[in-house]
Amino acid sequence: MFTSGKSMRGRWYMRLAVMVICAFGVITIFVSNQYLTQRFTETISSRSEVRLALYVTNLMSELQRNSVVPQLLARDPELIKALEDKDYSGSTARLLSFVDEIGAASLMLLDRDGRAVAATDRDMIGQNHRSTPYFTDALRLNQTIYTTYENAEGGFDFVYSRRVQVAGQLRGVIMVKVDAPRIEAGWVGVSDAVLVTDREGLIVMATEPLWRGLNEQEALARQSAPSAIERAIRFTQGWAALPVDAYLRGEAVLRRAMQVPHQGWQMVSFTTYASVRERVNGILALQAMGFAILLTLIFWSMSRKTASRLIFFQRESAELRALNRRLQREIAEREKVEKTLEVAEQTIAQSSKLAALGEMSAAVSHELNQPLAAMKTYLAGARLLLQRERPEEALSSFQRIDDLLERMGALTRQLKSYARKGAEAFEPIDTRAAVSTALALMEPQLKTRSVNIIRTLPNEPVMVLGDRLRLEQVIINLLRNALDATKNATNPTIEILLVAGDVISIQIRDNGDGIVNLDELFEPFYTTKQPGDGVGLGLAISSGIVNDLGGRLTARNAVDGGAIFEVQLPAIRQDAAAAE
Repeated sequence: MFTSGKSMRGRWYMRLAVMVICAFGVITIFVSNQYLTQRFTETISSRSEVRLALYVTNLMSELQRNSVVPQLLARDPELIKALEDKDYSGSTARLLSFVDEIGAASLMLLDRDGRAVAATDRDMIGQNHRSTPYFTDALRLNQTIYTTYENAEGGFDFVYSRRVQVAGQLRGVIMVKVDAPRIEAGWVGVSDAVLVTDREGLIVMATEPLWRGLNEQEALARQSAPSAIERAIRFTQGWAALPVDAYLRGEAVLRRAMQVPHQGWQMVSFTTYASVRERVNGILALQAMGFAILLTLIFWSMSRKTASRLIFFQRESAELRALNRRLQREIAEREKVEKTLEVAEQTIAQSSKLAALGEMSAAVSHELNQPLAAMKTYLAGARLLLQRERPEEALSSFQRIDDLLERMGALTRQLKSYARKGAEAFEPIDTRAAVSTALALMEPQLKTRSVNIIRTLPNEPVMVLGDRLRLEQVIINLLRNALDATKNATNPTIEILLVAGDVISIQIRDNGDGIVNLDELFEPFYTTKQPGDGVGLGLAISSGIVNDLGGRLTARNAVDGGAIFEVQLPAIRQDAAAAE
């Protein structure tokens, strides 16, 4: 009796332990489901925001790159000559040579009457565009015009246009169409749908062609996202822990929106929760398997006296181990898919960065030549000083090399400022300090030659609103050109004159041979130097920087010989500078 009662109590303890473990397992799985669902949902949301930011950056990069093309082509000598002579036999070939390098959808040249006289799409030649907004607005305004219009296929075309004029006389209009389908193709993902709306809320770009021309609500009611999203949505049904931002055919998806700094546009993306449920279910399955194994051990302990029960639980354990292996294989496959997705996202991010950096590579490499040449000179001087056992003076050269490295770092950091051109990056600066810094950076080159430097600066601060580093770049480029111009002069002299007033004037004058061709002086890649001495980007870059600062860069020949370059910038009042 005693043994039987003790056995009964042991069975009740075992049953109680089983019930406690079951209750604990249910609570653990429920809490894990809530916590893991929230955590993985936040991860999906963060990744969707990163991808959306990359898409916006890529779109702005393409639009900005196409926006500068009309200004350059409007100054192309061959196109201008064709409009003047009305001989367009080689104009189409000329445009075709540019279109692949630019990455635009098409280029078109219109005469003053609006007739297409040359185009990369030969079917467009001969068509009349007199009444189109991109032609009429370009004739009316002396600047690059942006136009959005609906095409015959129901989509939208994005056009940059600018009038071509010579000596104030209108010759025609150059037109550049943005390659929107190529941009949209870069948005196509496994579980994303992307659209762009204008300031009125109409969809102008989308991964789904049927959405264009509708507002967001109409588009979602008319056509759902691609089939990949529909398949993924089925895994998200019935889970209240997932946030509901938008609906596609009545199913919940994650919606993210971001402003595009262009014409009031907005980009919206829809992302599914497929990977959230897969990852959560995998972890919950592991937890369930762990509790199942624990219960199996308890049951085996309770029935170990019975051989038949032992065989049954052994078979049960074998099945659970097989399930465990299958689950591990599935988890490994899913981890492999996630790693592949991460590599793809990193590849897309790297491609976007390389596209943005490629636009600036020529300009930055040109600007880095000056500090590199100075560093070479300082290194040679430091080596000579160390050989002569003069380490204190060598340390001064190393300090100047460190300053040049800081400047080179600042030049590379300017890539960020190019991506957000505008007055928000400007600050009040003293023009005298910019001139002094530029002369200090040119010191190694000036020491290699006997050049007389005459510097005339006011005693009081001369304040302008701008970017000091970019202004120093302009002054260095002008000093370098003046130094090259005085190579053959008997008594080489460079004069720097800073004049303060309502307009700040920086004049750099040399006694060289003067300027031969003033008309093409500021054209990109125009140079009179020997091959290897320069590529003709210095003055073109300087002119663009001065224009961004709200001023202008001019050049003329002096009456008594030599050349005079003048930078004119609007001055700011001292009280305004103090307020800043």
